[in-house]
Amino acid sequence: MSPGRRDEHLPDSDRAVYAISVAADLAGIGIQTLRLYEQHGLITPVRSPGGTRRYSGDDLARLHRITALVERGVNLAGIGRILELEDANSELHAANLALTKERDELRDSHRDR
Repeated sequence: MSPGRRDEHLPDSDRAVYAISVAADLAGIGIQTLRLYEQHGLITPVRSPGGTRRYSGDDLARLHRITALVERGVNLAGIGRILELEDANSELHAANLALTKERDELRDSHRDR
């Protein structure tokens, strides 16, 4: 697969398609461990109308991050705080990019006067 091109057979990263057993297998953890992470608020899967948990590619990436932190000896409360800060950092980064784009557009429109 070439860079910038997504495999057409893979679901979108934010599309919840994986059942709990598949998500646990892909993350290399047990189903009970996955449920424990959910109980601690580390991951929140989408629920189907019937209540079945469904995990997305983004959820799997988060599970891999959680697993890496567990392997480094970080406890679940610490992992929760780290993920919270990483999420906030991502939001700030996105806001910064939007503001930079807006600033550049304003500069360009000012130059055109």
